Amino acid sequence: MKISVREEEIILDKERAIYLPKEQLLAISDLHLGKAAHFRKAGLAVPNIVSKNDLDRLSELLEKYLPKQLLINGDMFHSDYNTEIDEFAKWKENFNEINFILVKGNHDQQAEEVYKNLAVEVYEPNYQTDQFCFIHDVAHCRSNLYAISGHIHPGISIYNKAKQRLKFPCFYFGEDHAVLPAFSNFTGLQLVKAKETDMVFAITPTKIVKV
Repeated sequence: MKISVREEEIILDKERAIYLPKEQLLAISDLHLGKAAHFRKAGLAVPNIVSKNDLDRLSELLEKYLPKQLLINGDMFHSDYNTEIDEFAKWKENFNEINFILVKGNHDQQAEEVYKNLAVEVYEPNYQTDQFCFIHDVAHCRSNLYAISGHIHPGISIYNKAKQRLKFPCFYFGEDHAVLPAFSNFTGLQLVKAKETDMVFAITPTKIVKV
C-alpha cells in the first residue's frame, strides 16, 4: 500500500515494514533478536524458531525491495549477548551489499564493539533524511522533521462481521509523527487512540486495511 507523507511516497508492507523509494531505504522497528534466548535463560521454554522466522521474513523483504539501506528503528537486540546475535551475524553475510543502520532503542545495550564487528552503523538518538527523523521513542524527538518511531508496538482493535473484537498490529500516522509496528512476531500490542485526522492501517494476516 502506498501513501504520501510530506509529499514523499512511503510503501507500507504487510510484513511490518516501510520502504522509502526516494531513499532506497527499508525500515523496520523492534526486531528484538535474542528475546527468545532471554526467556529461555529465565527457564521458559521458548523455541529459537522465533528469531529464525523473523530473519526469514526480513530476507524476503530485502530480496523484494533490494534497498541500499536497511534501517532498524530501535531494539535490534533484546538484551545481553547470546547465540542469536551470532546467528544474526551469519545471516547478515547474505546481504553485505546493504548498509545496515541502527537507531538505538532502550533495549540496545550491546558493547560498541559488537555493532562494529557486525558492520552496523549506530545512530543515537536519531537518523535523519530530507523529510523524516527516525527515532525509537517519539517522546525524545527534538526535530522539526516528521518523526517516525517505534517502541510502543502499536495495535488497533476492530470488529469483524461476526461482531468479534480482533486486535492487529498497525501503522500509525499522525499529524507530526508516525509509529511503526514491531517487526518481531514475539511482542505484545499497545492499542493506539487515533484522532479523526490520523491515519491508521491495520495489518491483518492477509493484507493491510485502512481503519
